[in-house]
Amino acid sequence: MDRTAAAAPPPLRVGLIGYGLAGSVFHAPLIATTEGLTLDTVVTANPDRRAQVHAEHGSDMRTLATADELFARADGLDLVVVASPNRTHVTLARRALEAGLPVVVDKPLAGTSAEAQQLASLAAERGLLLSTFHNRRWDNDFRTVRSLVADGALGDRIHRFESRYERWRPELKGGWRESGDPAEVGGLLYDLGSHLVDQALTLFGPATAVYAETDVLRPGAQADDDAFVALTHANGVRSHLWMSAVAAQLGPRLRVLGSAAAYVKDGLDPQEAALREGARPTPGERWGVEPEIAWGTLGDLDARRPVPTLDGDYPAYYAGIVTALREGTPPPVTAHEAVATIRVLEAARISAAESRVVTTDLA
Repeated sequence: MDRTAAAAPPPLRVGLIGYGLAGSVFHAPLIATTEGLTLDTVVTANPDRRAQVHAEHGSDMRTLATADELFARADGLDLVVVASPNRTHVTLARRALEAGLPVVVDKPLAGTSAEAQQLASLAAERGLLLSTFHNRRWDNDFRTVRSLVADGALGDRIHRFESRYERWRPELKGGWRESGDPAEVGGLLYDLGSHLVDQALTLFGPATAVYAETDVLRPGAQADDDAFVALTHANGVRSHLWMSAVAAQLGPRLRVLGSAAAYVKDGLDPQEAALREGARPTPGERWGVEPEIAWGTLGDLDARRPVPTLDGDYPAYYAGIVTALREGTPPPVTAHEAVATIRVLEAARISAAESRVVTTDLA
């Protein structure tokens, strides 16, 4: 008898709310392939998506039409993942915590920092895990930059961190992400900007000043589809962040300027595309691998060399959730970090509306 296998605890049962882009492409595949987790229940009212759940995760996968049905059987779950539209994040996360369940919420955690802080306080009071799915910390390019900064490869000081998520989508797709209703928490500032700000804060710490520009450029658009955010960090580093749906030619994904060298990287991490195509991480096999032709370069005007891109590692997020739940360690993204990101996004919105630099306590 395998004593190790016999001693292994049963997998944690996960209830997933939402099976749109976030739920079907990111959360469900990663949950299903993470050791220590099992996808127990998926909530979606859409019949086509329920059929998709069964096609992708087996005909015996439990599907429910409403979150009420999920919370009615809270005793049968160990974790709730909220991957529904942004307007529902706060309500569903609060219900999970009040039901005594740890919760992972897709980004952004909330539309306001006040709501996010209320959730963080509730989780702390109840001794429950609350984490936000800032998976882009495990993009291959960001992991590489983080390593270069930590190793001092760019010099003893970073002057400027430039980061972009740009797209060419001149036609509207419709849906809540493009809605001008503030309750929907749509627009690129809170969508792609959540990732960009989280990455900048993760690398360089709290921001002390925020300047932003946002625009609504596409015909018929209601929500911001082009934005720029400049952060001044407490340590003096400046982060310049771009997000756009109207970039007919894309800028560098990353450009980091240091006192001794610069790192420049084009292209996007391959993990999202792989997940969309049905690929799944497999234990013991490489994942998020990038070909040499896509590597970034490190150096100056006189000499540059290609830098092997570290593999992307989205599976690390849910592996960290398992460790946090089993051992009581902090989750891979803490509630405090999620709140800090939203404070910066709020400051950016004020800056853009009032054409001024916002300097407040953003930690």
